[in-house]
Amino acid sequence: MRVRVLYHDHCFDGAAAAAFFSRFLEEKYHPGAEFQFTGMAHTADQLFEDRLFDGDVNAIVDFKYSPNPRLTWWFDHHQSAFLSAEDEEHHRKDTNGRKLFDPTFRSCTGFIAKVARERWGYEAPDLAELVEWANIIDGAQYPTARDAVELKAPALKLLLVIEAAKGSDAVQGIIRAMRRKPLAQIAGSAEIQDLFQPLYERHLKSIEIIREQSRHENGVVYFDLTGYDLEGYNKFIPYFLFPKSVYTVSVSIASYRTKVSVGSNPWAAGPLNHNLASICERYGGGGHPRVGAISFKPGAVEVARRTALEIAEELKG
Repeated sequence: MRVRVLYHDHCFDGAAAAAFFSRFLEEKYHPGAEFQFTGMAHTADQLFEDRLFDGDVNAIVDFKYSPNPRLTWWFDHHQSAFLSAEDEEHHRKDTNGRKLFDPTFRSCTGFIAKVARERWGYEAPDLAELVEWANIIDGAQYPTARDAVELKAPALKLLLVIEAAKGSDAVQGIIRAMRRKPLAQIAGSAEIQDLFQPLYERHLKSIEIIREQSRHENGVVYFDLTGYDLEGYNKFIPYFLFPKSVYTVSVSIASYRTKVSVGSNPWAAGPLNHNLASICERYGGGGHPRVGAISFKPGAVEVARRTALEIAEELKG
């Protein structure tokens, strides 16, 4: 029995959801199954190719829905979970009870854990720490911006490696470890420390780069990182540097996309009056009400900049 799990790559919640779900599936339904993991990234031409669903059982966690007939399980909590109205209608008509969506959850990991407990009577007490940190990280429940940026907790050290390590091998190694091991043991391993230390130095440099590149006007921080290799930067740095800011809009690049990121300050004193997922959806992106993103094709820097500036102006208003 081979199980293919597609997960949101370079995302702590995506990795944790893949770990919790695969542990649940193995212990509840498929003891001894071989699990294979595939990291998924949002791109301008989002497409689920048939070759992705090559398992005897196929699942997607913390990522968009696919109507592929070989998809067995699906869990997601993003407002923008469907690529089209047709996909949403396809999901609505599905009756197998294993393709589940609820955008009210802070994390997909927490969503899976609650449904597995209430619907299938499954619990994994040793993974309670993993679920808690997925809720904290994906729900931006840090006590302060400093806590989010200093990266002292083991989970936050893993977060840095998951977000910033090149390729998917390191992330998938962490997923396999998360299924059974405490976060401190994983973060303290020699393999993770070898990855973490240079990434942490890069993280410290990124704070100064974002400080230099940022403009803060009318509660909105805007910065352009297209001249830097900072696709995986810590999203809370702007709020650490500009604690009175309300929103942040940035442009960055990776080998497979040009990205506009839009976020809101979890510690903002005033109300947050914009649904950022809805704004991003107008440009072909999506996300959550308080954080969203838009993916453009590689090299589409000018289009991304225009889009980012338009959004920044809207948020200033």
